[in-house]
Amino acid sequence: MDTPPGRPAEDARRILSNCFLFQGLGSDERNQLVARAHIRRLAPGETIFHMGSPGSSMMAVLNGQVRISISSPEGKELLLAVLQPGEVFGEIALLDGKERSADAKAMTACSLAVLERRDVMVFLERHPEAWPRIVEVLCERFRENTQHAAEVSLLQLPARLAKALLRMAADHTPGNKALSQRELGNMVGAARESVNKCLNDWQRRGVIRMEDNAIAIIDRTALEAMTS
Repeated sequence: MDTPPGRPAEDARRILSNCFLFQGLGSDERNQLVARAHIRRLAPGETIFHMGSPGSSMMAVLNGQVRISISSPEGKELLLAVLQPGEVFGEIALLDGKERSADAKAMTACSLAVLERRDVMVFLERHPEAWPRIVEVLCERFRENTQHAAEVSLLQLPARLAKALLRMAADHTPGNKALSQRELGNMVGAARESVNKCLNDWQRRGVIRMEDNAIAIIDRTALEAMTS
């Protein structure tokens, strides 16, 4: 359905207009494209899409949090990211029309702005000057995914966990749901018990503080030193 009027529609157009994929377009062209977006609302824990499902749209988080993860055939999960308001996802499958490369689930109640593939592709056929920027963005996203895989494969747990906490601190928005230690383990490729042991050690040393499942960084310099 069409985007309903009001503040959610305004937020949807603003976020999608600022999306990195469309920075090569003029403001009028971006407005024409994102005017086709509609709003989707989800309850906590609701699935947005599964890995392997058809990639027919891209989405922007208007409010709430979205978790992006992949699962092995054995059922082991690797948490790739927790997306915050203003972030965009699903753009790779949207552009190539192939299957989704990860699972997406609402971590909290959230609202998404959805832009359908058919609208994007018709628009890009009319505005081919946008393609160089899109290729640049996709290459950047590929490098980020490669770096994440290298961290999980090559770095020791303290370094992986420190990097994850620093990224989460940079993305923090008041009111967002904190990750559990099991979810942190899924993000860094480690068992919950190993994560718990590392966090407790850092708390004793005054590097972090844990309260009600939330982790506050006390000594950022010490945490940054562990990432190298």
